[in-house]
Amino acid sequence: EVQLVESGGGLVQAGGSLRLSCAASGFTLDDYNIGWFRQAPGKEREGVSCISRSDGSTYYADSVKGRFTISSDNAKNTVYLQMNSLKPEDTAVYYCAADLGSRWCRPYRLRFTFYDYWGQGTQVTVSS
Repeated sequence: EVQLVESGGGLVQAGGSLRLSCAASGFTLDDYNIGWFRQAPGKEREGVSCISRSDGSTYYADSVKGRFTISSDNAKNTVYLQMNSLKPEDTAVYYCAADLGSRWCRPYRLRFTFYDYWGQGTQVTVSS
């Protein structure tokens, strides 16, 4: 059974940092493009970043570029999202997801409709 479990969310002050984890089971991260998304109340789910172990590619939305870093640990079958210099507008539920249709992270793949498996989400709240 394919499963993705996020953790690491919480409440942090503006300017602070959090590291989110996405632990995968039932499949190997190497085989697919993995994305992080977020959804704030009343807003559409937004692509934040993706990573491919197949070619090492990563991509970031403009809103997080230079502040967030995506990485993966093959031994733990886990993808991470390091979030620095957090802003109140980063407040959202963060989800990781697996794109079974592609091994590669490309800008056009950072759209939630491409992703097949989703975690339950973890809340990130940034206070001003």
